Amino acid sequence: MKLNPEVLRKMINVLAATRPDEIGCDDCFEQLGEFAELHLAGKSLENAMPLIQDHLSKCKDCREEYEALLEAVKAIK
Repeated sequence: MKLNPEVLRKMINVLAATRPDEIGCDDCFEQLGEFAELHLAGKSLENAMPLIQDHLSKCKDCREEYEALLEAVKAIK
């Protein structure tokens, strides 16, 4: 991969957005069920589970898992 200015800019933006208390995908995945239940209950997700909210805003894979879980939970309620 060639590190052109656009690639470097994206890498710097990702690093700048990193939080010291971030969680990884495994931790996020373990808490998705609770996060979905809070979402469906109308709770403020940024206040209730800010690290999960932050991770989902940055991680496409976890966000897709969450969206699929949310749809499944909605279907059985």
